[in-house]
Amino acid sequence: MCSLKIDSEFKSLIPPLSPDEYSGLEQDIIQRGCRVPLDIWGDIIVDGHNRFEICQRRNITFDIKQIEFNSRVDAKIWIITNQFARRNLSAFQRCELALELEDIFKAKAKENQGTRTDICQKSDKCPFPIDTKKEVAKIAGVSHDTVAKVKKVIAKAPEEVKQKIQDGELTINKAYNYIKRQEIKEKAKDIEPPQGKYRVIYADPAWQYSDKRDGNTTGAEDHYKTMSIEELCNLPIKDIADDNAVLFLWVTSPLLEKCFEIIRAWGFQYKTSFIWDKVKHNMGHYNSVRHELLLIATKGSCLPDNKKLYDSVQEIERSDTHSEKPEQFRAIIDDLYTHGNKIELFARTKKDGWANWGNEVGLL
Repeated sequence: MCSLKIDSEFKSLIPPLSPDEYSGLEQDIIQRGCRVPLDIWGDIIVDGHNRFEICQRRNITFDIKQIEFNSRVDAKIWIITNQFARRNLSAFQRCELALELEDIFKAKAKENQGTRTDICQKSDKCPFPIDTKKEVAKIAGVSHDTVAKVKKVIAKAPEEVKQKIQDGELTINKAYNYIKRQEIKEKAKDIEPPQGKYRVIYADPAWQYSDKRDGNTTGAEDHYKTMSIEELCNLPIKDIADDNAVLFLWVTSPLLEKCFEIIRAWGFQYKTSFIWDKVKHNMGHYNSVRHELLLIATKGSCLPDNKKLYDSVQEIERSDTHSEKPEQFRAIIDDLYTHGNKIELFARTKKDGWANWGNEVGLL
């Protein structure tokens, strides 16, 4: 069977065995023979490259099984899907194969204009149509989210990082979170300090937390550039506040004590607070954190224009977007303070009737 051929592209689609796995396979073949036939297409090996190499080197006989394909594309689809039955594949390897499969299916779908592939016709493990990333992830037995993370790691991480993941020294989440933090730092813009004078200041600071994570969870710095208490205190907010102004400041419980340094540095005095009851569970060290605080502080005299008394506890289910605040609170502020210039600090999007300042929007 020396006439069998090895196709380098086909072989590259098969994750290699570790040295221990290869040694174990070789010893098994030596002791019990090559019990599993090599799968071939014509004279090309499509599965069994390691068995073929061992048998050739050890002069051990083996059987073959012909597999029919309509094209090289169909052969590649078969090779990849066949690998998912291997129990020794890591999550990273499964995701790499899923990404290969996704590219192949996209190309085939474009070529066939949506017709079913042979592999889908023959296997109930291959849902139709294969036109979404989620479906390919399902075939691979991994989550769509994990595939997306591995795609970014493959594109952005140096080879040594990828090798550490392969060797089990680094998790996919740790590598992904590191890359994401680096991207955030690169994208953060150096913008000019806020200008003008404002009667109403609404701020959701980019708080910097000191707790250390294991790399498998995410925090504020994985979503935007954070600032220390000192950096926040040094923002020239005192200069943009009217003589009579009000500050609405978002703060979480872990930073409640520290936030008063910022209130004083910005030239305000604490008055009272709203409590946002988020309804949904959120992780915390000491309890299930289901609330956040919106502190109210004033400079000079700045009582509300509207005397309506809103309930200090607002029950609004949080969204799944990190740090996103309900627009109902802005509506309350607009209702209480009916005139004067207003600015939102650390804004993400432009809001009508407000000046907006932050890394994500600049100064609008």
